[in-house]
Amino acid sequence: MWRRPAGLLLVFAAATAALWLLSVRLSAGQTRRALRFPADLEELRDLAEALRDYERHHRGAALALFCGAYLYKQSFAIPGSSLLNVLAGALFGPWMGLVLCSVLTSVGATLCYLLSAAFGKQLIVHFFPEKVALLQGKVEENRSCLFFFLLFLRLFPMTPNWFLNLSAPILNIPMSQFFLSVLIGLTPYNFICVQTGAILSQITSLDAIFSWDTLLKLLAMAVVALIPGTLIKRYSQKHLKLDGNKQSQTLNGRKSL
Repeated sequence: MWRRPAGLLLVFAAATAALWLLSVRLSAGQTRRALRFPADLEELRDLAEALRDYERHHRGAALALFCGAYLYKQSFAIPGSSLLNVLAGALFGPWMGLVLCSVLTSVGATLCYLLSAAFGKQLIVHFFPEKVALLQGKVEENRSCLFFFLLFLRLFPMTPNWFLNLSAPILNIPMSQFFLSVLIGLTPYNFICVQTGAILSQITSLDAIFSWDTLLKLLAMAVVALIPGTLIKRYSQKHLKLDGNKQSQTLNGRKSL
């Protein structure tokens, strides 16, 4: 049972070393601060400021670094991708950032799917047996309209995205449907994060946050992001078999009172 975790650790170590070597090679002598993943918005703002000038003069290198860091986080289910979405908006602009994050989210989640299929099935079932069983039951109940059920899980998560990525191979979810459900289902979330980063990168004072231009942009973001969720929710009420709050709370690790 423990040979597979050992293999996963080797893959993780190799990926970590590759990302470190990439960051050292591409950013050597070009940035004034050490490159590391941001842990909060303050660190994100500092990192964005340090990388903005670097991105203007070394766009290809900045893109390679960002893609490598994003895929690393997604592939190994490491929290913090939302901050990278915001960073993408600040560095690459709202539309290129959205396309980039949507593609990277899908590719990274698929790599996580493949790593789980190769190394993690037994561990996931061993440590999360109840969650896997509950999710397996819901998947089988909605097998006839599986793609729309997967979209529903992304837009209205009954379970965290990282757990869905890891458990998908166990649930016999086809990779093609998995990839497309991530690409489409997480686009509204990516849109909000990337647009937020693009707006924050243009704000130079607190007064600018409450300008009509900024407020209208935020309102437009909210409206656009709500449209896919509203459509899928209406479809789910008619065609999907969902048990509501009790099932959702159990999958998220909370018991109903």
